[in-house]
Amino acid sequence: QVQLIQSGGGLVQAGGSLRLSCAASERTFSTNRMAWFRQGPGKEREYVASITWSTSNINYAHSVKGRITIPKDNAKNTVYLRLDSLEPEDTTVYYCAAARRGSYTQQSIGALTTYQTWGQGTQVTVSS
Repeated sequence: QVQLIQSGGGLVQAGGSLRLSCAASERTFSTNRMAWFRQGPGKEREYVASITWSTSNINYAHSVKGRITIPKDNAKNTVYLRLDSLEPEDTTVYYCAAARRGSYTQQSIGALTTYQTWGQGTQVTVSS
């Protein structure tokens, strides 16, 4: 069972950028797509973006498109999240997640149930 360890986050000023890391304990053939979600207080967990290990196929949520990049380093089994032009509304807990190959369709990429493994979550607080 792959494990995901997150790092980064903390307090960031509005207008600045955040960079989060998600290191997978292993990158197996079966673990295909890596995603970022976020969950604000009293809100449902929402999809942010994802990328595949093998083909670097990237998918973004409309809410963050234009402000986000999701690079990866296959040699380090690590996926990153960079979000620019931060707003107070970006204050949430960010989670990374992993989905097995064949467990999703293009329509289900953003669904919580697509992902079998989750990181521990990282708090990001944007100060105005």
